[in-house]
Amino acid sequence: MPGTLVIPDLVHGPLLGRRKRFFADVKFNGDDVVAHCANTGSMRSLLLPNTEAFLSKSANPNRKLAYTLEALHLPTGAWAMVNTQRPNEQVALALANGVLAGFPLGSKVEREVRCSEESRLDARVTLPTGKRVWIEVKNVTLMEEITPGIASFPDAVSTRATKHLHELASLVAQGERACIVYLLNRNDVQHFVPAKHIDPVYAKTLAEVVQVGVEVLPLRTNFHWDNSNLSLSISEDVTWSLA
Repeated sequence: MPGTLVIPDLVHGPLLGRRKRFFADVKFNGDDVVAHCANTGSMRSLLLPNTEAFLSKSANPNRKLAYTLEALHLPTGAWAMVNTQRPNEQVALALANGVLAGFPLGSKVEREVRCSEESRLDARVTLPTGKRVWIEVKNVTLMEEITPGIASFPDAVSTRATKHLHELASLVAQGERACIVYLLNRNDVQHFVPAKHIDPVYAKTLAEVVQVGVEVLPLRTNFHWDNSNLSLSISEDVTWSLA
C-alpha cells in the first residue's frame, strides 16, 4: 500500500521496565537486554504488566546499545509505536505518496525545515499549486483508563511543544499555512483531545492558535505484524475536539 512504512526484522520479548528515561529492559532469548528508548515522554498508560516489546537491531557494531525499542503490544491486544523518531517518517511518507486529503501526489516534502533562527519544524510541504504548508508532528500514545478510545497529548508537561504551537501561529500571521499533526500511534483510539489535565498551558495555547488559523490534522496508525516485519499505514478516520 502506498505510504506504508515497514520496519523489518524486529525481535520481541516481555518488557521488564523502563529506567532513566532512555533505557528499556526486555527479556529476549532468555537474556535481559537493554534497549535504547528514543522517547522523552512519560509513556504513561503504556508501561503495563505483560506487555511485549518489539526491538530493531542496529547495523552499527560499535553502537553501545545494539537494540532500539520500536513498539509495544499491550496486554489489551493494542499496538503502540513508542519510537518517537518514527512519526515524522510515517507522516512524510504519507505526504509524499499523496494518501492524505489536501496533499495530492506531486507535493514536495521537505523535512526538518528551519522556521526561525532558533527553531525547525518537522516538515514543509509545497503543494502542486505552489502553496506551502508548514507541519509539526506529535506522537500521541496516551489513553487514560477513564476515557477509553480517546487519545491525548502531551503525556507530560512540555514547554517545547507549546513553543511549536506559537511558531505555527507566527507563520500563519505571516500569511503561511501551518498545521499541527497529531498521529494517534496506538490502534485502540478514535478521538483526540489535548491533555489539559496534564498540561493546561498547552491545551489553552492550542485553543488560541486554532482561533488564529493553525490547522489541526489528527491521523491514526494501522498496525500489521507479519512474521518479523511491522507495517505502519496512516488513516484519517479520527475525530478531535478541544475538550
